[in-house]
Amino acid sequence: MTYLQAFQKYEKQLVRPEELRYVFRYGRKLSYTDFILLLNTAITKADQAYLTEIFNRLSQDEPAQYIVGETEFYGLTLDVDARALIPRPETEELVALILAENASDDLKVLDIGTGTGAIALSLAKAQSTWHVLASDISPDALALAQQNATKNAIANIAFTRSDVFSNVSGNYDIIVSNPPYIADFEKVDMAKNVLDYEPHLALFAEDNGLAIYQKIAENAQSYLTDKGKIYLEIGHLQGQAVSQLFQHHFPDKRVSVLQDLAGKDRMITID
Repeated sequence: MTYLQAFQKYEKQLVRPEELRYVFRYGRKLSYTDFILLLNTAITKADQAYLTEIFNRLSQDEPAQYIVGETEFYGLTLDVDARALIPRPETEELVALILAENASDDLKVLDIGTGTGAIALSLAKAQSTWHVLASDISPDALALAQQNATKNAIANIAFTRSDVFSNVSGNYDIIVSNPPYIADFEKVDMAKNVLDYEPHLALFAEDNGLAIYQKIAENAQSYLTDKGKIYLEIGHLQGQAVSQLFQHHFPDKRVSVLQDLAGKDRMITID
């Protein structure tokens, strides 16, 4: 049996067949060219066993990124596992927006609910003069974020365990958050590879997914500098609710709802 025949045998049984080749290539550290050249050769016993192991894990809906143990995010390679959510491509758009709108040196940034550290580390890497504080309620997520800071040799960042602002002090030029925002009733529509494997603490929030936004809106004024800005990622149906919430608490600031590349409401800015 060739590699191609083996892949085709398993791929037709998977919901997300493209993940099989992705995990195999990554695990075997093959370039795309080397992988293509391999396809029409006879598969080895070791690779047959490895392919079967990957198939079994994917067929149980385990996320491909968790199997690989890494993912790419805004030019960084981040360790990922069940301690935190897998960073999504839409969140890269939020990072790009913050960097495009804030060119000043020596800004202080607070990232609420940092997870893997994706947002905080991307900002700190891109702007070495910024001082970034990454917070999370989960000690396991914080440990993973610190691991990723070491992995990517990023030094201008600190970490604190905090429930939103509970263990935060000082004032910040930028407050950013991609918090849990999924409502419990949305579970029925979620993919099993998300619902069964990614941490629910980082997925779900009370009050129809708005609870963390409410905490931020009610308290952020005390932690912002005079010209400070807030950047939020939201669920694609939450634009109106979250923008109204922040407009109520920040009547003198401009609240904007922005779309992602797919045209869905995805980001809110308060400036």
